[in-house]
Amino acid sequence: MNKNTTIGLILMALLIFGYGWYVQPSEEQIAMQRQQDSIANAIKQQAEKEQKMAEANRKAKAAERAKNDTTALFYSALNGKSQQVVLKNSSVELTLDTKGGVVKKARILGFKDRNGDKDVTLFDGNEQSLNFMLAGKTTNIITQDLYFTPSNVTDSTVTMTADAGNGGAIILDYKLGKDYMLRMSVQAKGLSGLFAPNYKEMDIEWSDKCRQQEKGFTFENRYATLTYKEKDGGTDYLSETSAKEDEKIEEKLDWVAFKNQFFSAVLISKDDFAANSLLTSIPQEKGTGYLKLYNAKLKTFFDPTGAKPTELEMFIGPNDFRLLQGVEKESTSGKDLDLQRLVYLGWPLFRIINRWFTLYVFDWLTGLGLNMGIVLILITLLLKVITYPMVKKSYMSSAKMRVLRPKLEEATKQYDKPEDQMMKQQAMMAMYSKYGVSPLSGCLPMLIQMPIWIAMFNFVPNAIQLRGESFLWISDLSTYDPIIEWNKNIWLIGDHLSLTCILFCVANVLYSIMSMRQQRDQMVGQQAEQMKMMQWMMYLMPVMFFFIFNDYSAGLNFYYFISLFFSAAIMWILRKTTDDEKLLAILEARYKENQNNPKKTSGLAARLEEMQRQAEEMKRMREQARKK
Repeated sequence: MNKNTTIGLILMALLIFGYGWYVQPSEEQIAMQRQQDSIANAIKQQAEKEQKMAEANRKAKAAERAKNDTTALFYSALNGKSQQVVLKNSSVELTLDTKGGVVKKARILGFKDRNGDKDVTLFDGNEQSLNFMLAGKTTNIITQDLYFTPSNVTDSTVTMTADAGNGGAIILDYKLGKDYMLRMSVQAKGLSGLFAPNYKEMDIEWSDKCRQQEKGFTFENRYATLTYKEKDGGTDYLSETSAKEDEKIEEKLDWVAFKNQFFSAVLISKDDFAANSLLTSIPQEKGTGYLKLYNAKLKTFFDPTGAKPTELEMFIGPNDFRLLQGVEKESTSGKDLDLQRLVYLGWPLFRIINRWFTLYVFDWLTGLGLNMGIVLILITLLLKVITYPMVKKSYMSSAKMRVLRPKLEEATKQYDKPEDQMMKQQAMMAMYSKYGVSPLSGCLPMLIQMPIWIAMFNFVPNAIQLRGESFLWISDLSTYDPIIEWNKNIWLIGDHLSLTCILFCVANVLYSIMSMRQQRDQMVGQQAEQMKMMQWMMYLMPVMFFFIFNDYSAGLNFYYFISLFFSAAIMWILRKTTDDEKLLAILEARYKENQNNPKKTSGLAARLEEMQRQAEEMKRMREQARKK
């Protein structure tokens, strides 16, 4: 770059900077520009606000037009005075409101609520709403906006009528059965010209704020679920812990239930709810007095000519398995409703145990008029008696392994190196086979008890018979029994300490100690050392159980405590009544008999012998290779 070029570039740069400085706005100009920008922003915001208001006005006018369409037809039914009609029998009291023509309050009689009142109020006022919506060609009929006139009023019947200006009417007819079933029908008369020729379904929107009915919010909330039954299928439910909004159910439905732990409101359709129902379940916060916010958007059959009414039923009552079985006899739907599935009895295996054993025993014992705490003790005793032969057989297998331990240690001491552990295990299994001992049968007590424990885990929290029943220090077997409570919620613990949970966990520790000692007495070499490391995990489990079960029902914790107590007692008695010397003599006699009368081994024993032979051959070959 020569001198002239450099000077030219410098002059051009000075010229650009100078021009920029010359044309820059003054402070007054900057202030004026800022003011103009502010005015422009304000104008823009005002325009956006006006646009939103216009959109809201448009929607309001559209809604008003729809309402005016309804008003033109139901001008008298849109104005009126709210009146209440009560249907009542010995089991339930239902209050219907002429505004909307549906049930607005439900009291289930004979069940105390958590405040000690003699009856349970399932819902009241705006906590639940049921709305029928009919979409006409120019007019939308929404029943919640209409005032109905009651007629044919008795303790069990009422007819609600909303008159139309053309002489037609919307008629809601109700009949309360002897227990908890309410039959209802929806019928349009003289309105067929309002609907399209292919109009065959009406919309139903049903919502409910599910009340907290029990003392333990967390535990009850776990069993409060929006449950439904598929047509010609099984039952299912939305998640009880996470929010589900407008969950689409693609199959047709027989019924939808807004369920809490011990009570439910169920809407049943004789002609099915159409596919693609939208269901919502949103958990509520502790302290609000509510468990879930439920909503169901459904469609079902509707005859615009009025020749055939839309037939529905509502079950409003307790989740009692036997009662729910009997409800189907009152139903006019002609369906296999399976309402007893509202009482959750567990996965298939555990459901079989509860359905065909626990329920029958429970019914028999409660029929004797016994206290529910005594019933739980007797069920536990009966289960222990039934499983005792298998438990004893399993214990004797463990005892045989215990008395053979010195012989096993002597026979396998050559396999002390870490790389020889597989051969050591194979040698032990071969000896067990020769003495006629099965080490796998020592696991049988746990395999026997686990299905029963899990079955009772599902049965006890759903047994409404335990609700409000006291036993010893426990005021209510269906919820926790606090020995101390506080206002602040502590992570993992909550706001209380449950005495039955503490007893269960302490009993679990003691039973674990006994079980671990029994297993350690039958183990050889490094197995015993490994067992010492594992025992700390076994001791931690009861601590984990405390954090899980502190919120659970006292009845369930009491059952587990009693079950562990009897298990420990059985184990202690078997240990005291077992003569180790006599048992060893029997095993020696069997061993000699097998030697004097050798038989060709088969099955597991043959495979073990072959594995041991191959392991010894491999060891011999490795030793020869090392010598070379």
